Amino acid sequence: MRKHPPFVVGEYYHVYNRGTDKRNIFVDERDLHRFWESLFDFNQTDPIGSVYELSFEKKSGKVSKRKPLVQFIAYCINPNHFHFLVTPLKERGIERFMQRLGNGYTKYFNNRHKRSGVLFQGKFKSRYVDSNEYLLHLSAYINANDKLGHRMSKLSKSGMKEFSGEILGKKLCNTEIILDQFENKKDYKDFVSSSFEDIVLRKEMLKELEN
Repeated sequence: MRKHPPFVVGEYYHVYNRGTDKRNIFVDERDLHRFWESLFDFNQTDPIGSVYELSFEKKSGKVSKRKPLVQFIAYCINPNHFHFLVTPLKERGIERFMQRLGNGYTKYFNNRHKRSGVLFQGKFKSRYVDSNEYLLHLSAYINANDKLGHRMSKLSKSGMKEFSGEILGKKLCNTEIILDQFENKKDYKDFVSSSFEDIVLRKEMLKELEN
């Protein structure tokens, strides 16, 4: 069994996974919102309880200030899979966060939908981002991933609106590492659009070659 390489604090990684047997991990918008909230709830160094306990803490105003395990740079969550671009802030930060996310969300999903068993396809996968060029193109790929093969599904969500400045409220991503390399937000948006067109073209060419 292939093991993850050691994750180094301050380095960047592409982390991804999908539902077991390619099944959807979101049934409706309530599930999608719960998973997105889980990206905040389980990203902390302190021991935590279930998503239900967390919801009661929020209502009572007792939630302590988080010390995050990872920093999100970009993300996309789709009906049956997700992509994260993250950097660990603590030793074993990625492993601890992903374990909490997988266990916590699966418990919520199984409880709500009256099912049992695993929800995700084994342990998460990861790739080390070994260059700045890779970092930029990976951010574009992830930010545009909700448009790839999902026909703009309502059960998809990416961090692109955070990069374009369309979200003024609660934000997940630290966009500066990417946006600081462009003249403005529009230039980055154009870069993502261009990268998206290249990705679609490559996928079409591969299909033709396979046929």
